[in-house]
Amino acid sequence: MPRRTPPPLLAALVAAALPGALPAQTVDDGVVLPARFGYAMVAYGVDRWDRYWEGTRLRDNANIGTLTTRTVGLGFGYGLTDRLTLVASLPYVRTEASDGVLQGQRGMQDLTVAVKLRALQGRTAGGTAFQALLTAGAAAPTTDYTPDFLPMSIGLASRRAMLRAAVRAEGRAGWFADAGAGHTWRSTVTLDRPAYFTDDRLVLSDEVAMPDVVDWSATAGWQARGLRVPVTLAGQRTLGGGDIRRQDMPFVSNRMDFTRVQAQAAYQIPGVALDAFVGGSRVLAGRNVGRSSQLFAGVVGVFRL
Repeated sequence: MPRRTPPPLLAALVAAALPGALPAQTVDDGVVLPARFGYAMVAYGVDRWDRYWEGTRLRDNANIGTLTTRTVGLGFGYGLTDRLTLVASLPYVRTEASDGVLQGQRGMQDLTVAVKLRALQGRTAGGTAFQALLTAGAAAPTTDYTPDFLPMSIGLASRRAMLRAAVRAEGRAGWFADAGAGHTWRSTVTLDRPAYFTDDRLVLSDEVAMPDVVDWSATAGWQARGLRVPVTLAGQRTLGGGDIRRQDMPFVSNRMDFTRVQAQAAYQIPGVALDAFVGGSRVLAGRNVGRSSQLFAGVVGVFRL
């Protein structure tokens, strides 16, 4: 392992994440690794909400009280070439309700693997560096958890394929910005029951068709002397699905939309290839999701093979 990685590299490994996920380099950002450089990440996050949107109606629920989701995230990345980076992540998730009798769930969730290709790079006349990335990835459950116990379930148990585009700009004064958007295709989900009721109709099947999802994110921040401070606004929109029925539990194929703001700070520890980061996020608006707040912290180490 080298004593020190190139200054922009380690700081850029901490980026925005999706709800329930934890920060590290992700499919969202506009960063690729140099050839033969890799990173390993571990992070811990706590997400809580005591009110949620039932459709568009914000409400509480005495049978849940406060829902707490704790996540330990593991991440890995490796630069296959200077233009092609492999990333992977796997979270362990635990849920718990403060009131009522609903039993919390725990276990390993979904493995995500993606390849990021730098399709374009350059520099403007004013000295701003820019690049554009294309990302393709897939995700699948690693355990036989049930998705049919929301909001206590640790995931939706759907296999997924994703495509994403992102752009990144960095100025000489230390500012940077990322923007990206993606589309996720989701497979059907199998329930442990022969019928279900959703979207005002009874379905006599154990298979649930899952609507696709689109997402977007925009990040702006500043970095200098090993410190990096990004602020991200992100959103998700579900392309179909019904709302939570009045006084009912959420269903796996419900429309789940949100807009979230996130801020964090990452610091490159002098003399070692190690980053430490802390941050938090808040859901500002949503549909069939919790109005949640999250705090997280972790470390990222960089190595060369």
